[in-house]
Amino acid sequence: MTVSVPSLWPSVSVVIPIYNGEDDLPDLMACLWRQTYHSQRVEYLLVDNNSRDRTHTLLQSYAQQGKARGLNLKVLQECQIQSSYAARNLGIKQAKGDIIAFTDADCRPDATWLENLVQPFLSDPESETVLNQKLSVQEDSDPSLKVGLVAGEVKALPSCSLLEAIADRQETLSQKHTLAHPFRPYGQTANLAIRRSIFNHSGLFRPYLTTGGDADMCWRILDSGEWRIEFSQEAIVKHRHRSTLQELKKQWQRYGRSNRYLHALHNINLTRDLTGRDYIYRWSRWAIKELPSAVVSMIMGQGDWIDVVNTPVGLFCTQARSYGQRQAQLPPKAEIIDWLT
Repeated sequence: MTVSVPSLWPSVSVVIPIYNGEDDLPDLMACLWRQTYHSQRVEYLLVDNNSRDRTHTLLQSYAQQGKARGLNLKVLQECQIQSSYAARNLGIKQAKGDIIAFTDADCRPDATWLENLVQPFLSDPESETVLNQKLSVQEDSDPSLKVGLVAGEVKALPSCSLLEAIADRQETLSQKHTLAHPFRPYGQTANLAIRRSIFNHSGLFRPYLTTGGDADMCWRILDSGEWRIEFSQEAIVKHRHRSTLQELKKQWQRYGRSNRYLHALHNINLTRDLTGRDYIYRWSRWAIKELPSAVVSMIMGQGDWIDVVNTPVGLFCTQARSYGQRQAQLPPKAEIIDWLT
């Protein structure tokens, strides 16, 4: 069911890149069906990025179902460039909304996600009509700047494994980390909204970039000095943590590659690699102090397995990130920026 949305609220285009997403589509579409934002003010652009499974066929079927429900679902295909950023660019070019909202196929937006994500754009910089859940993340910015970007929160789906539980406790997916980036804040495209008019001046995503494109886009926009980014804490998208060591390794290697790419594009600092001495110290501290303490706490019913393995898993992730950063090289053509026209 949708709520009554004032006609002055902006029209919204939701862009979702999808690659081999047939397993994710049923849950994703169920979340889109439940959105409270008025159906006449939103369109959903589902971009198949050259999937090898039944994604495109299923999307066509869901588009028909959406039509029957009074929802505007459009199915697009990006087959020339294998990149989620290229797929998003196609969606932006086809979008008609004033606001472009982004999420991913493996994300699960809350029913009020879109409604809460758009609300900060309605606040007047010179008034006090700022919503409680909208927090400024640019404390030193000029408050007269217009809201150009809004990042919603990314929370975890219920944990099913020890690794997921560790990441959940650390809030690995939270936008609080990216919005506190020492270079500039940015929002992940798992839960991000941008005024469409901004793309006329900033350009679109770098279509040949394979990771780090969300930070690059936000930083280029903020670098203009005309816009600010806000955090809508109640605009929630849920995502599942990695459940195996192999998946976790790939995730943190990707973080390392992203850091290397952004170093090349924006000259941000690289993450310092731990030395052999660092690893010896941390492993020794864990074995001598942390492990016995955690085991005693478990015996007394005051701790759990997360406390026991937290340090080893953390060092595993650190090593994977360092490896990704060392091995990465900016992809050919990655400096190219796509444009609306």
